[in-house]
Amino acid sequence: MTDLPAYLRPFVLGVLEGSDVRVDRLGEIDLYRPPGTARGGAILFVHGGPGPADLEVLPREWPVYKGYATAAARRGLVSAVVDHSLIHGLDRLVVAADEVEAAVGVLRSDPRVDPDRVGLWFFSGAGLLAGEWLDSRPDWLRFVALTYPLLATPPGVDDLVNAAEVIGKHKDLPVLLTRAGLEREELAGPVAEFVSAGGAALDIIDVPKGHHGFDMLDHTDESRAAVTKALDWAIAHLGEEPGDDGKLLVPPPAKKKTTTRRTPSAPKASVAVKEAPAPAAPAKPQTPNAQPLTQPTQPPLTGPAPAPAPLPEPVAVQTPLADLGVATVAAVTADTPAARVVAREHSAYAAHDLEAFLAMYSPTARIQLADGSELKGRRFLREYYRPRFDAGRCKTEVVQKLMLGEWVVEQVVTYDDGEATPQLALYRVVEGLITDVEFRA
Repeated sequence: MTDLPAYLRPFVLGVLEGSDVRVDRLGEIDLYRPPGTARGGAILFVHGGPGPADLEVLPREWPVYKGYATAAARRGLVSAVVDHSLIHGLDRLVVAADEVEAAVGVLRSDPRVDPDRVGLWFFSGAGLLAGEWLDSRPDWLRFVALTYPLLATPPGVDDLVNAAEVIGKHKDLPVLLTRAGLEREELAGPVAEFVSAGGAALDIIDVPKGHHGFDMLDHTDESRAAVTKALDWAIAHLGEEPGDDGKLLVPPPAKKKTTTRRTPSAPKASVAVKEAPAPAAPAKPQTPNAQPLTQPTQPPLTGPAPAPAPLPEPVAVQTPLADLGVATVAAVTADTPAARVVAREHSAYAAHDLEAFLAMYSPTARIQLADGSELKGRRFLREYYRPRFDAGRCKTEVVQKLMLGEWVVEQVVTYDDGEATPQLALYRVVEGLITDVEFRA
């Protein structure tokens, strides 16, 4: 075990054996689902960073994060681990913040998750991402947990909200700190300041003989007790019952190989669509970025041309033109992965859920509005859409839509300003997120 890199050493709780937890992969997120079909709370585990230069395995494959997520799932919670850009360097801090925010939206929109009962758990360098959540405190956020966190932004790195400056701002937000007694000096000082600022707003689990990363480095009863206590704390604050005293947090699993199921696309969501009547004759649909089809070039023939084969007798085509028109429309209105992503965006918009709406967009998404102005990036989308969501002015009717590959084209009527405004909306979806939108009046 000592020959392994620190990040590949086993989790202190032996929970990775057994097939009772299902793992679904959605883009950069792994969702751990418990047995059964009950809807309940959820935890997003946010790994630290940056990683070593020779890193070969991304964090969601590390035993420590797989262990936390599996342990939580065995207690009845949907849990998730997201790979984000902080692993590649502190200069990616802002991008990582957007990626974690997107993961929250995916987790909250899962059908097994109660979207009003979600907790965030930050490790190591991800502590730099926690301040924004301590500051904004959305209604659905049930707790924030930090384990051996980095809480001071190093010089030269774009600063986000400092956790020590906002701890206790929201008195009803539970916050847990698990601190290592043998923490590195550069991390221990800011943690002490955080504790001093937090006061009664902060719950603390101490690991006196624990190092930074004790949950994979120090396989001791002290480490196991700290992890178990932290999981119990998190589960209790999600409204679940913690384990009885004297009993193991996670029962020994059966000696079976873990079953992992990968899913290539997000869960299907529904949206009301008014289909246009079928055309009287087949028509070739036009979609953005459609490429013309070309016939392959035949090589030149040499020698005398062979006599043509006799033509078969003509056969009458019995298919009515109206049926051909219906088939043509069906070919471009069939459900697609891109259409399901756009439908989920529409559902969040109609529900006035800004965070779920933004989670459907790439961190670098581009939206061109009908007046010619352009929005770039999820942060600017939030600034533009927040007043509209706050005012409850989110109403759009989809009249007709066409789908082809990564594109969705919709004829819509918007009522955001109190008046019916017909528009054409073009959406491009890449790897489960909307990357480009163009509105045309």
